[in-house]
Amino acid sequence: MDYFKEVLNKIENHSNRKRVEDMISWIFKNYPKLEPKIGWNQPMFTDHGTYIIGFSFAKKHMSIGPEKAALRKFKDRALELGYELSKETIKVPWDKDLDLEFLGDIIQFNIDDKAECKTFWRQ
Repeated sequence: MDYFKEVLNKIENHSNRKRVEDMISWIFKNYPKLEPKIGWNQPMFTDHGTYIIGFSFAKKHMSIGPEKAALRKFKDRALELGYELSKETIKVPWDKDLDLEFLGDIIQFNIDDKAECKTFWRQ
């Protein structure tokens, strides 16, 4: 968690920051082989040098950046959960719960789908 401290301290709302800290702790616990990184001033996780998932934070929502392949795969489920979609992200409003099973499914999909990937982004 300390790895992301500087980035997370920029989340002004303490409740939102705690929520993100809990999510990141959950990722560390459930996906210990993932490597934490900060890129573009955002927390992200990689596996063998390839991007798995990243996050950004706005006043009204947290954005999950899973790459387009995962976004396409989980689009309908995200909408069912009441999340918003943009071209590259899933937006989770701060007033909605983050479904950790959903997040885990995205992470696992990317780990599996990119197991042989030798680049940071999908080609």
